[in-house]
Amino acid sequence: MNELLFFTYLAVYFSAGLLVYRLFGREGVHILFVLSIIVCNIQVVKQVTLFGLEATLGNIAYGMTFWCTDLLSEIYGKKESQKAVLYGFAALVIFTFSMRYIIFYVPGPEDWASPHLNALFTFLPRVVLASYTAYLVSQFHDVWLFHVLKDACKDKHLWLRNNVATMLSQLWDTLIFCTVAFLGVFSIP
Repeated sequence: MNELLFFTYLAVYFSAGLLVYRLFGREGVHILFVLSIIVCNIQVVKQVTLFGLEATLGNIAYGMTFWCTDLLSEIYGKKESQKAVLYGFAALVIFTFSMRYIIFYVPGPEDWASPHLNALFTFLPRVVLASYTAYLVSQFHDVWLFHVLKDACKDKHLWLRNNVATMLSQLWDTLIFCTVAFLGVFSIP
């Protein structure tokens, strides 16, 4: 069942991305980038089994961010992609602060959401540092590598450039996040 949900969500989310680009152009892609950063940071707390492996959600929304920067790079140039990365980082910091801040409010007597919000948005500074660092390095790496490959391929082989830049950038994201967040916390076999 999870695999069916995964592929359906993948198709719907990326179709929505194409629709947003068609309707709103460059500005829509920037908005989609920021939205995807916020969505993936909420979804990542849900753990599921996919294809027999334990995984966290948020991968489709995070993958959309790479699609957005590659689209912006291809059509509008490197600076436009870098702008999206900075917009996303600003949104991530503001979102993190905002959600962390609301935890300090004393809930009303009829409140039912407070314990759930506390569980979702109480975090360790090390995890936030890991997330921010991995985000900045991987996103700027993706933009940089996409343009290196674009020049090397003389503006051809878009599929190859997009996939190589995204895969290597997501590898950086995973390595940096896991190292900063968990080094010394878990033993390495």
